[in-house]
Amino acid sequence: MNTRIIECVPNFSEGRDKTVIKAITDAIESVEGVKLLDVDPGEATNRTVVTFVGSPEAVVEAAFQGVKRASELIDMSRHHGAHPRMGATDVLPLIPVAGVTLEECAELARELGKRIADELEIPVYSYEAAAFTPERKNLAVCRKGEYEGLSERLGRGADGADFGDRPFDDKVARTGATAVGARDFLIAVNFNLNTTSTRRANAIAFDVREKGRPKREGGKPNGKPMKDADGNVIMLPGTLKGTKAIGWFIDEYGIAQVSMNITDINVTPLHVAFDEVCRAAAARGIRVTGTEIVGLVPKRTLIDAGRYFLHKQQRSSGIAEEEILRMAVKSMGLDELAPFNPRDKVVEYMIEPEKKNQLTDMTCAGFAYETASESPAPGGGSISAYMGALAAALGTMVANLSAHKAGWDERWEEFSNYADGGQMLLTHLLNLVDEDTAAFNRIMSALQMPKSTPEELAARAEALETATLYATQVPLRTMEAAADVFPLLKAMAENGNPASVSDAGVGALAARSAVLGAELNVKINAAGLKDRDTAQRLVSWAAEISARAIEAELRVLEIVNSKIK
Repeated sequence: MNTRIIECVPNFSEGRDKTVIKAITDAIESVEGVKLLDVDPGEATNRTVVTFVGSPEAVVEAAFQGVKRASELIDMSRHHGAHPRMGATDVLPLIPVAGVTLEECAELARELGKRIADELEIPVYSYEAAAFTPERKNLAVCRKGEYEGLSERLGRGADGADFGDRPFDDKVARTGATAVGARDFLIAVNFNLNTTSTRRANAIAFDVREKGRPKREGGKPNGKPMKDADGNVIMLPGTLKGTKAIGWFIDEYGIAQVSMNITDINVTPLHVAFDEVCRAAAARGIRVTGTEIVGLVPKRTLIDAGRYFLHKQQRSSGIAEEEILRMAVKSMGLDELAPFNPRDKVVEYMIEPEKKNQLTDMTCAGFAYETASESPAPGGGSISAYMGALAAALGTMVANLSAHKAGWDERWEEFSNYADGGQMLLTHLLNLVDEDTAAFNRIMSALQMPKSTPEELAARAEALETATLYATQVPLRTMEAAADVFPLLKAMAENGNPASVSDAGVGALAARSAVLGAELNVKINAAGLKDRDTAQRLVSWAAEISARAIEAELRVLEIVNSKIK
């Protein structure tokens, strides 16, 4: 599944009037496909930070609607607050979460900025990754002088807005200007220390944060900070790029923490930051006892961490996603201060649609009894996909057993790579279990369409042809995926744990049955296609896959039987 998700965290210049805040968030939520994750108003700052996620198209539209509503309800000429600001919508960053690059978000931000300027007549500055000049990557440069300085900047050439630039007028006096940009996902994390000393925690923070600490005369902690020829303090950089950190004491927990913002998780992933803070703390006689994630994180952050710690132990990472997440939680002590449930902390889990009647969520017995019922689905297509999934599971099991076999420690990575590939095939085939039944249901829906008029008959025929084509393509994809399991099974039969060679053999039998079973579904559904050229092409391709699968099964079984003898 190629999920594309971005996050948007607009800051609106209203933190006191709940009616206004609700109206803005209602406008955001009116767009289908977005999920509002957090609304954080601040009375002193008179500012509300809103977080929502969804597909790129939905998020961009929701952001526009939020900006539009804020421009109607917030009068910047009357705004006062402790936080720097220059507009009713002050800043609006787009953030890649999954399946989207930072560059793509930057382009979306520029398009959104232009639309805001064209349709709402709000001047827009492009910042961070969306900036048109290096200087404007820095938000502070875009917001120089804040709202009160706009009259001196807008319509003045180099200081003007990137979109919708014009001299300060009554409309701008009300809406102010907005900074629209793109940045990487920021992770806020606290590392728990077995000390109460804020000074020690700060020292560790200075050791690791990118900015580092001031260089002092004589190299002494109490020495005078050294300055360069321009009078700027000379800094000794820390060890972690893309991080900001300080030390503090938390009364609630009775411990000191290193509080860190990881501003570039591609340069410094969470697990790298954890290990480095552990190293710096140990060098000062202190131990990191756990980690506290503030807010949400992309799933890859924890998956990468779990895989990293598994590999440090020379263990296979070709295991279930839940187990990889568990490794991340336990390795970094994410549950030290409070229970840690990835379902409440991972962005993708927060927005995934609720599963309804998923076959793959059933027990083995439940699935079997459902198949045996008078309902026509699940049928042979779903069963074929499930047999393919079991074939991939058996190959993956042999790989994992081989990676952990005593005396084979030097080969753990070889088998881990096989297991990783097996897990991907397993997940794909499990998805096809439900997709095959969904394809059958599409045909049934098309058959139930009205057919009283020529127009209805034509619409019904078109829908039926489309559904039948889809129902032919899905089992063909099952065939391709199940056939892809044979290289794994052959490798495990030849080189895997000898005690599990029969499991590789059973996997080959299951994979062949999956391919041949799915071929029957390709044939029966292709027979219903009016486009005979397409039907013949699909059936011919299915026959080629089946022939190769039969040969592949024989090769695996020859190896298995020779090993058993």
